[in-house]
Amino acid sequence: MASKSKKKRAAKGQCEKCTGLCCRYFALPIETPEDWDDYDDIRWYLCHENVTVFVEEGDWYLNVLNTCLSLSDQDYTCQIYPMRPKICRGYKTQDCDFTGAEYDYELHFTSAKQMEEYMKIKFGDRVFEKLVQKNKKKKRKKNV
Repeated sequence: MASKSKKKRAAKGQCEKCTGLCCRYFALPIETPEDWDDYDDIRWYLCHENVTVFVEEGDWYLNVLNTCLSLSDQDYTCQIYPMRPKICRGYKTQDCDFTGAEYDYELHFTSAKQMEEYMKIKFGDRVFEKLVQKNKKKKRKKNV
């Protein structure tokens, strides 16, 4: 079994090689979608740049790919490390993006088109055709 000092040195060595992968996004839990409107809201999220949605262990997350303003461009260190937020303080080296295992998402949506395909599976192939027809009817009524 490795001593605590050896583990600390190994972790420090890994941190020195890291490019701040964990500081380049944040993921927020969202409610599990239950109906068409919920899935359509997620499709809307995915219409935005640098956003993905994933499911892990049954829980849904909005993932925003956006670098922390405190991450140094020169050496990838945290510029507010002594006063970093609680979420950052709770982050452990053994769970980090640099040293940890790849994510094993149940579902991972990177575009609105992927969500549309998923919605077609859940609600039927013609679900978007119905939406287009509904909008055409509204437009006709408005023009009358």
